[in-house]
Amino acid sequence: MENTLIIIDGNSIINRAFYALPDMSNSEGLKTNAIFGFVRMMFKIIEDYQPTHMSVAFDKKSPTFRHKQYADYKAGRKKMPPELGEQFPLVKEVLNLLAVNIYEIDGFEADDIIGTLAQFAEKNGIEVFIVTGDRDALQLASDNIKVVITKKGVTETAVYNKEAFIEEFGVTPTQYIDVKGLMGDKSDNIPGVPGVGEKTAFKLISTYG
Repeated sequence: MENTLIIIDGNSIINRAFYALPDMSNSEGLKTNAIFGFVRMMFKIIEDYQPTHMSVAFDKKSPTFRHKQYADYKAGRKKMPPELGEQFPLVKEVLNLLAVNIYEIDGFEADDIIGTLAQFAEKNGIEVFIVTGDRDALQLASDNIKVVITKKGVTETAVYNKEAFIEEFGVTPTQYIDVKGLMGDKSDNIPGVPGVGEKTAFKLISTYG
């Protein structure tokens, strides 16, 4: 494939940078560790994969269709620290100066945008790399969509296509949706089947489909 698209999960990588890097501030007292970490990660990804296209997806503060369907969605999550929140506009300013596309849509999460862009690009013959710390994105792994999961800090990563995912987890990326349905998702406050954890969920789906 001649064209390569990098899609970065903006919220995930900025959050990861903020908590992974030591406290940093500019001369005006503005925290800058998330900005620094995000930009460093982005340039490493560009160097490693040499993309022809790049986009960054962000969540918006407005409720999504999931909140409307399930009132307790993401209930109990800690609020974003103001020191982190104030760095988002500056990251977006950097992206605008670098002419990197930013996507954010009321009523939808960055995840929804990432999935839509990735599958649209794949259908049009473009190789895709999704960069995120969110393992939910692994359901998108295919022959031409690779999911780059950040592991330690913001520079160490693991890359999954469909084959690598099956080899490690014993189910297909599409079946991973069923695994998540069984085990639930504590970070999003979504209950699973009582008594079924991650190990059991993987075993049930790999055995019975």
